[in-house]
Amino acid sequence: MLTIGLFTDSLRELSFESMLDWCAAHGIESLEFGTGNFSSAPHCKLDSLLASESARDDWLGAIAARGLRVAALNCSGNLLDADTTRRERSQKIFRDSVLLSEQLHLNTLVLMSGCPGEPGQNGHYPNWVTAHWQPEYQELLEWQWHDVVIPFWKEAAPFAAEHGVRLAFEMHPGQAVYNPRTLLRLCEAGGENVGANLDPSHLFWQGIEPVRVAQALGDVVYHFHAKDCCINAAEMALNGGLETRTSGVRSWQHCSPGEGHDESYWRELVNELRRHHFDGALSIEYESIGTRKEERLQTTIDMLHRIRSSDYNAA
Repeated sequence: MLTIGLFTDSLRELSFESMLDWCAAHGIESLEFGTGNFSSAPHCKLDSLLASESARDDWLGAIAARGLRVAALNCSGNLLDADTTRRERSQKIFRDSVLLSEQLHLNTLVLMSGCPGEPGQNGHYPNWVTAHWQPEYQELLEWQWHDVVIPFWKEAAPFAAEHGVRLAFEMHPGQAVYNPRTLLRLCEAGGENVGANLDPSHLFWQGIEPVRVAQALGDVVYHFHAKDCCINAAEMALNGGLETRTSGVRSWQHCSPGEGHDESYWRELVNELRRHHFDGALSIEYESIGTRKEERLQTTIDMLHRIRSSDYNAA
């Protein structure tokens, strides 16, 4: 059964216990916890939970006592970082997150593919190729995939499978996997436990239609992030979606579900997931700009409850 979930980084300012109390009081049913890398891991201390059965029991007990459950862990980061120190740290968090998932009897880990730099040196920056020309871009792209991305995941995905864990890759710009085509390339290389975390917010501004993605990926969707994107039509028409501005007038901004696309759209998207027998968490990830966070979260929670409770015809 679909559950209404929350990626707890959305309430990172709250303590673990306070976050649980808020979720239980506001209609959240399942939780996704960041374990490190791009997350500050405010509510899941990876090392201590992995090292201690009693710590795991206490952590799970506090969650269960509120009628909540854990949907997934999230270790999103750049596991293929050009910077050696960051890469090694990110890969360790990934491996430890797989092991903790096994200990917690979780079968899904949310993550990103990583994005390498360039050959011949240990640099400090990823290099995301976004065009087919000039010719050097194609050379770089093929080196990244054939020499780094595929070899790493051909070893790392089976490691996760040995521990009973599916890998739900978020299609995220700036990473080697950012759309369905690149995701399916990784699925082919990594094996049957490689699939998608479908986060519509990163697809909208690329001109990708999330309902169409849900249709195309089908049962390869292992996890879902409920996050929206508001498009500034004038800026998009003038400057396009490759947005490097961090504030002010931008072509797009992340927002809460319903603010960029209305409830009827989200109902259509969730129903498409249902058609392919998705029964995981609709995990809200709050990254909206502005104030009234708790109010806006509640609006999203209420909307998702209405959508889940609405009549659904699988035909």
